[in-house]
Amino acid sequence: MADDCGVSSNGYLNHEAAKKAAHVAGFGEERVAELRSLLGKLDGDALRIVGVGAGAWGSVFIALLQDAYGALRDSVQMRIWRRGGKEVDKPTAEHLFEVINAREDVLRRLIRKCAYLKYVEARLGDRTLYADEILRDGFCLNMIDTPLCPLKVVTNLQEAVWDADIVVNALPSTEIRPVFQQIGRFWRERRTMPVIISLAKGVEAALQPIPHIITPTQMIVDTTGVPAENVLYLGGPNIAAEVYHREYANARICGSEKWRKPLAHFLRQPHFVVWDNSDLTTHEVMGGLKNVYAIGAGMVGALTNESATSKAVYFAHCTSEMIYITHLLAEQPERLAGPLLADTYVTLLKGRNAWYGEKLAKGELKIEMGDNISGKGMIQGVSAVEAFHELLRQPSLSVMHPELNKPVAPVELCPILRALYKILIQRNAPPSAILQALRDENMYDPRHRIEMDEVYIPQLLRGKETPFKRVLSNGPIILDPVPGGY
Repeated sequence: MADDCGVSSNGYLNHEAAKKAAHVAGFGEERVAELRSLLGKLDGDALRIVGVGAGAWGSVFIALLQDAYGALRDSVQMRIWRRGGKEVDKPTAEHLFEVINAREDVLRRLIRKCAYLKYVEARLGDRTLYADEILRDGFCLNMIDTPLCPLKVVTNLQEAVWDADIVVNALPSTEIRPVFQQIGRFWRERRTMPVIISLAKGVEAALQPIPHIITPTQMIVDTTGVPAENVLYLGGPNIAAEVYHREYANARICGSEKWRKPLAHFLRQPHFVVWDNSDLTTHEVMGGLKNVYAIGAGMVGALTNESATSKAVYFAHCTSEMIYITHLLAEQPERLAGPLLADTYVTLLKGRNAWYGEKLAKGELKIEMGDNISGKGMIQGVSAVEAFHELLRQPSLSVMHPELNKPVAPVELCPILRALYKILIQRNAPPSAILQALRDENMYDPRHRIEMDEVYIPQLLRGKETPFKRVLSNGPIILDPVPGGY
């Protein structure tokens, strides 16, 4: 019987572990050495990688690195932080017990560690399990059906991050500010700042001094004082459990060239291809945007008994709105079309936001229950609906309506976004209101909203006043974007 390092009971590596060790030795040491050199690590000082937040994707991400580099214990150390004290309810404990017994490798590992009995007791209701406790055994509370490798879990935030070289942010965007404000205080005395990879897909809207978007990486820079070049975003069309099951996946890491290229090399695995890109903010915003429309997709599927025709109509409308919004945000929106649609597609197929919309429409969840759902975690699309609606309703961002030939707030050209805002934020419309947003009573082709040659508003991402030219279908208009409109 082999232990967690792949060493058999008689002291020899078994065949599969030997192959894995040889594979790690072939590529891992070179990649680790490259990062250690860039970070100025001394001989004998391990590269310290810390995950902050232990949702499904955050846990999988650290587990992937543990699987890839865990054998290089003298060179790399990995740990993950999550808050302590989160109880595992009895139905989840019962299901967890079934998962354990269905997997011989997991069952043997827990018996070998003398950890199996506590899951028996939890199933019987004689013991309470905690989320950080089961994560040490390789179980993420938001993804019980996918056992991971055991992880080193730390519940004290200062202990987790104070000496980190690379921090992986997997917090929901709504939790980033308070947590990273604490982290920033821990780092005040540091001589060098760490590199941060953010996995978060959410946005905030700021209206002062002018309307603009605030992204998770910007929140991290603001709260910690870490140089912007040290903060990167990684995202892609991936489902966490499927990535851990070694299904082929890809992602982009976006940010400064100094870090994105070596990090892409470090993170890349045979089944997980990582590309690099310089356009951090726009990719980050698009990662939040697709969650908005995924909720609506789940609603439409449930309300129409999974009608392929209805879902196709929704897809046509929602992609039209998303492309329109990218034209507001990006100077070269065509570069985003592929990644945005791919990420949207996988989220509509199997993401938690689509699942949430489906459950709301079926009445199995109530909006009053909030957007942090047991077994799923934070539904990021809800806060993103509010942020994008708040931003795009500002009159200072007015665009020319293609049919009415008069200035309107951009949100007026986004009927699905408006419907979702009424359902989820104002709570004055039922989920069925999403279907009304699809009905074309005025023979209005949604394509018209993206027929403008250029509708780029730089201030939305830059957060500062910038004179710009906007070319509409009926001719050019020169605008100075100041609060209050034209």
